[in-house]
Amino acid sequence: MATFLSQEACPTIKNILLLDSEGKRVAVKYYSDDWPTNSAKLAFEKSVFTKTQKTNARNEAEITMLESNIIVYKFVQDLHFFVTGGDDENELILATVLQGFFDAVTLLLRNNVEQREALENLDLILLCLDEIIDGG
Repeated sequence: MATFLSQEACPTIKNILLLDSEGKRVAVKYYSDDWPTNSAKLAFEKSVFTKTQKTNARNEAEITMLESNIIVYKFVQDLHFFVTGGDDENELILATVLQGFFDAVTLLLRNNVEQREALENLDLILLCLDEIIDGG
């Protein structure tokens, strides 16, 4: 019983996406089997980008629902940051994960958060993704 409660108390992240201003991958990490194939993952990324591109999530994170998932996102320069959780997850925790990822990338890129700099330091960003989330 205690194991069940501790698993329920720990939120699950389905994926973290870092896309460019055209919706193309910069760095992505999936922790869920909801998208079993690469084409399913690409289709999800495209639908997320299409749904959010008309919003102005520059100052604070925004929240939307897509395919029974909660997506928290933020745009900076030509980079779009997304964190996806299930529809039963706490939005504030997802927003905290998003902010932590954004803050870590900002530090790694020395406050120069843009696509060119992100691609030059992709190894650090991918390491950051591995360190932030422990298997989802």
